[in-house]
Amino acid sequence: MRTFDHRRAGTVDDAIGLASVPGARYFAGGTNLLDLMKSGVENPTVLVDVNRLGLDAVVRTAAGGIAIGSGVTNSAVANHPLVRTDYPVLSQAILSGATTQIRNMATVGGNLMQRTRCPYFMDPRFERCNKRYPGSGCAARDGFNREHAVFGTGGPCVAVHPSDMAVALAALDAVVHIKGPHGPRAATISQFFSPPAADPDRDNGMAAADFITSVELPAAADTVHGWYLKVRDRRRYAFALVSVAAVLRFDSDGVVASAAVALGGVADRPWRVPAAEAVLTGRRPTPQLFRSAADTALADAAPLSHNGFKLPLARNAVMRALVLATGR
Repeated sequence: MRTFDHRRAGTVDDAIGLASVPGARYFAGGTNLLDLMKSGVENPTVLVDVNRLGLDAVVRTAAGGIAIGSGVTNSAVANHPLVRTDYPVLSQAILSGATTQIRNMATVGGNLMQRTRCPYFMDPRFERCNKRYPGSGCAARDGFNREHAVFGTGGPCVAVHPSDMAVALAALDAVVHIKGPHGPRAATISQFFSPPAADPDRDNGMAAADFITSVELPAAADTVHGWYLKVRDRRRYAFALVSVAAVLRFDSDGVVASAAVALGGVADRPWRVPAAEAVLTGRRPTPQLFRSAADTALADAAPLSHNGFKLPLARNAVMRALVLATGR
């Protein structure tokens, strides 16, 4: 591990100022950053400690939703009464990830900012990695890519984003609130995970020194039902081969008034599938409808040499998540 400076921020503006120097990184729980520093993938010049900014609360918003401070731990979010009551799919997603010890340290902001667990990225001995060295190539494309993407595989990187929480946030239409050197702004999850196409080394649209202050969820309707289903190699402490966040809202006649389906473990970001959502909307839930939605969700998939099994796995996971979301 290389030498670095440590600075403790007292306010958000203070943190942004401290992080404006080249090579600076924000530090909260450190559950991902410290691993990358130990392996040599990340070599920050300055760690800006943001643990004392007071962004550690979950509060009801004026619009009836909730705002989750970026410093709230994953455990605190998953077990918060407002989340468990109004947004259980988010609680399910968080509790399916990592271990209790890691969830006790990891924060909401850090969860969104975490980097891929692609083994070619995580090991600096592999020099062909566009995410570390843009233009060097992607070793995973022709290597062992069992756990890699099946959507967006034509780009310079085929790694997947590892967050469970982000998949649920995508299905819940969350908004990420960001403050940077040029002021505050807000981004949907889709906008947040949309880096410039020419920059494969970037995981999101965050600029240097940009800081996540909170994540906002819209008001939850009484007729909303959701489920988070995660399929992995082992029951504990494993990243998703495929995951599904399904959120359905029903009208008084039991017809699907709106639907949200987001997949994890299949792309470089949480993968919303509007076409599958359109299949579900305005219809009564049936096994045949769920099968049609699942087929539509996987229609544009382009698997790699070792991960074709993800297609039937994801198709079945979508159907199962929809069944569980309806309580049927």
